[in-house]
Amino acid sequence: MQVTLLWAATFTSFVTFAIHTFVGGRRVAKPFLKDRSLPLASKWLNYYCWHITTVYTFSMGFAYAFVALNPDRPDLVVFLSVLNCALAILSVAVALKGNINPFRFPSTSLFASVSLFGVLSLFVS
Repeated sequence: MQVTLLWAATFTSFVTFAIHTFVGGRRVAKPFLKDRSLPLASKWLNYYCWHITTVYTFSMGFAYAFVALNPDRPDLVVFLSVLNCALAILSVAVALKGNINPFRFPSTSLFASVSLFGVLSLFVS
């Protein structure tokens, strides 16, 4: 496995976490929480989902770093890369369903980038 690409996946994972937490928090989460038109259960379940993403993006950075330090774990890279690819595809699908350009959602390109670094790390020596 190519450890440099795993470190790139680690870095991109933490960039994803930072954008989600600090930019998205201001632009998405705060206005969302101020919305009084949503049913309470829907609002707070969506807020919970927001935090699942926060925990996941932070954890994926550590997971890729773990593999960069322990390159005998390609199975973890496969799992993470497939999951990140699925999340990028989900981002595209949700954007299209909302009639929004998928690249307006940072999750589309960020999850795809992390996945690409992970996949490439498996094949580049």
